[in-house]
Amino acid sequence: MNFPRLYAIADADLLATQSLSLDLFVSELVSAGVRLVQYRNKQGSARHVLEDARRLCGLCSDSSVKLILNDRADLARLAHCDGVHVGQNDLAVEDARSIVGREHWVGVSTHTTEQVMEADQTSCDYIAFGPIFATLSKNNPDPVVGLAGLHQARASTRKPLVAIGGITRENCGAVIDAGADSVAVISALLPGSRDPNAAVRDTAGEFLALLQRE
Repeated sequence: MNFPRLYAIADADLLATQSLSLDLFVSELVSAGVRLVQYRNKQGSARHVLEDARRLCGLCSDSSVKLILNDRADLARLAHCDGVHVGQNDLAVEDARSIVGREHWVGVSTHTTEQVMEADQTSCDYIAFGPIFATLSKNNPDPVVGLAGLHQARASTRKPLVAIGGITRENCGAVIDAGADSVAVISALLPGSRDPNAAVRDTAGEFLALLQRE
């Protein structure tokens, strides 16, 4: 599998803190050349998440972008997303697979080498591992695993490995060197004090350029 080097995550809660439009954010990622986007909304109602997911699928329909929905396999299928991403406390991989089907992706979060090894025995299409570094994108993050932990995880699976947690333009190269196939980026894609209409596209483009050199 030719797995995209950049896995962009559009987190509804984080976007709201900066009064950023979800649709604009995803559109700018697509314009920058990002080919894998996850929509994550931990607080929204099922109806709201489904409406958003359907709309985002429409934004991605004319491109080669895969849109993955976080947590909800049922909503991913209803919205015709390209897959679902589940955590350790969500549906098991095979249960999620039974809902979205064999033609769609199922990804799973892991935080220890043991969890990576367990995920490797499932039908998941990729394994996310982290947090690699300290992260502010979760209220109660799991313990940091570091680059050494990532290296161990790489030795535990041949499936595509997505590193997540505290990844920036400054450290993404080291993460790829440690064995990740892809880096998941959340807060480092946010524009901060810069013009949001240009900054998201520019920042995503900078990430892509750095990762292509690795």
